[in-house]
Amino acid sequence: MGLKLGIVGATGAVGIEAIKLLEKSRIEISELRLFASSRSVGKKISFLGEELAVQELSSNALRNLDFVFFSAGSSISAIFAPKAKENGAVVIDNSSFFRMKPEVPLVVPEVNGEDLKNHQGIIANPNCTTALLSVALWPIHKIATVERVIVSTYQAVSGAGAKALLELDTQVRHYVQGKPIVPEVFPEQIAFNVFSHNSPIAENGYNGEENKVIQELKKIFHCPGLNVCATCIRVPVFRAHCESVVVETARKITAEETRRILASSPGVEVIDDPQNGLFPTPIKASGKKEVLVGRIREDLSHPRSISFFLSGDQLLKGAAWNALQILQCLIN
Repeated sequence: MGLKLGIVGATGAVGIEAIKLLEKSRIEISELRLFASSRSVGKKISFLGEELAVQELSSNALRNLDFVFFSAGSSISAIFAPKAKENGAVVIDNSSFFRMKPEVPLVVPEVNGEDLKNHQGIIANPNCTTALLSVALWPIHKIATVERVIVSTYQAVSGAGAKALLELDTQVRHYVQGKPIVPEVFPEQIAFNVFSHNSPIAENGYNGEENKVIQELKKIFHCPGLNVCATCIRVPVFRAHCESVVVETARKITAEETRRILASSPGVEVIDDPQNGLFPTPIKASGKKEVLVGRIREDLSHPRSISFFLSGDQLLKGAAWNALQILQCLIN
C-alpha cells in the first residue's frame, strides 16, 4: 500500500512544485488529495496521468491521510494543521506559524535531520532564505564553528506569490511601452528597482524577513548564542534568491579549504571559476535542488572570516524540495 498524502495550497507556487516533485519521486502514493481556496475548488491538476480535482479544505476532508503538506499561509496552518494531526496525519508545514514553537522541530535535513525523531505530529519547514543559508553555512560551522553571520539577501518576487510574478511582468511591459506603473502587490515599483523586503519593521528595527532568518538559524543550528545580522531586500528577479554572506569563525579557515568542504557537502554545488567569470546566478539556480555557492574568498577586514555568494531556488530547496526531503526522511 502506498502513502495517502494531502497538499494544502495545491494551486499556489509551492504546491505546484510539490506536485511536480512527487511525480518524479519514487515514493509510492495510493492517494493524493489536493486542497485550495474556494475559488479553486473543482480545478483539475494532472498527477501521474490522472486529473485530480481540487477540493475545499475541511476537517473531514483531512481524515485518513498519512502526511499533509501545508503551504497556504499561517492563518490556514493555525486552524487546520492541528486538525490534520488529530486525524492521525503527520503535518509538514511551510508557513511561519509553528517554526519557533519549542515542541515543533524546524528542519533542514542536511543540517538537523535528527530533530525529526522528536516530532509530535507537526514539523516546520524554515523560511526560504534561512533554508538556503543554512545548507551552505552548516558545513563551515561543523569544521570551524561559526561565531557571527552577516547576510544580505536579494530576494526574487516569486517568494511573494503568483500575483507578485505577474506584477513584475506587467511593470516591465508598461515601462517598455511608456505606460504608467502602479504598484499593487508591492509597496513600491519592483521593475528596475530594489527595496527593503515587504514585511513590517519590528521594534528592534529589523523587518519580518530579517527576524525570521536571525531566529530560525539559531534554532536549526541549536546555537541560541549565534550572532546573526540580516538585511533582506526585494529585487526584480522572477525566481531564485541570492545571498551575500560574511562568516566569522572560531578558527581561521582558508578560501581553498572552504571551497573543498562545500564541494563535498550535501545540497551544495560550488560554482566558483574566477578566470571564466562563472559564479552563482538566479538563472543558474532556477529549477535546481542544490544551493549554488561561489565568490568564496577570505575577508580581508577580519583575521578569521570567509565571504561567499549563494543562489538557490526558494520554491524548491526553500520550500517544496525541503518538505519532500523531510517526508523521505520520515518514511525511510
